[in-house]
Amino acid sequence: MTLEIITADALGPVQHGFFTRKGGASSGVFHGLNCGKGSSDQSQMVDINRARVAQAMNVATEALATVHQYHSADVHVIDAPLRAPPKADAMVTATKGIALGILTADCQPVLLADPQAGVIGAAHAGWKGALCGILENTIEAMEHLGANRRDITAVIGPSISQRAYEVGPEFFEDFIAEDDSFARFFAQGEGDRMQFDLPAFGLHRLRSAGVAHAEWTRHCTYHDAERFFSYRRSVHAKEADYGRLISTIRL
Repeated sequence: MTLEIITADALGPVQHGFFTRKGGASSGVFHGLNCGKGSSDQSQMVDINRARVAQAMNVATEALATVHQYHSADVHVIDAPLRAPPKADAMVTATKGIALGILTADCQPVLLADPQAGVIGAAHAGWKGALCGILENTIEAMEHLGANRRDITAVIGPSISQRAYEVGPEFFEDFIAEDDSFARFFAQGEGDRMQFDLPAFGLHRLRSAGVAHAEWTRHCTYHDAERFFSYRRSVHAKEADYGRLISTIRL
């Protein structure tokens, strides 16, 4: 099956792609393009999937860089193929021929580029990372490599949408404790439950940081099982594990 790659016109000439689950070698609950080495999928299948992504991005397999994501605000600068994935939730580079890859399954994959400066970034921004500054830190790291935030375009890829993201009062209180104005990213659900708008929050953080342009592709991972993996959907379906989508960008 052919790979399906979602792109954004806003990122212009910079090669990038938000890969769906289509076109992969994995089976079972991982059916499709599961690129998560942290999953319980067969490692050989994950390697095949990642090799297909690397080929689509026109880089060697070892030049597809990913990190050990752990919902932090840590950013890693990549200037050569990685021997082992460092612990971080974002990467930046000014080196040609390296594809930055972010893994997600409801959280926001965010691809960033300043084509004029020749600097790119990729971030994993779940609610925790977005709240503690992963997007701002990625922009700052890009600036250290010569980017200008007023020239940076940022695109949020397939993520869980507000209508699928039910949270409890403690979650809401964590955000309000940070800033009362964050209440606008929540809608009232049933009882004491709330519906959180993760992509809107990500866009707010990006735009407040002063980037030239920020947008969301408007794809919901939860509601489109044929195209996307979803952690929350797998929990509701009582599945043992779930696949990870990959989003990539390269100079």
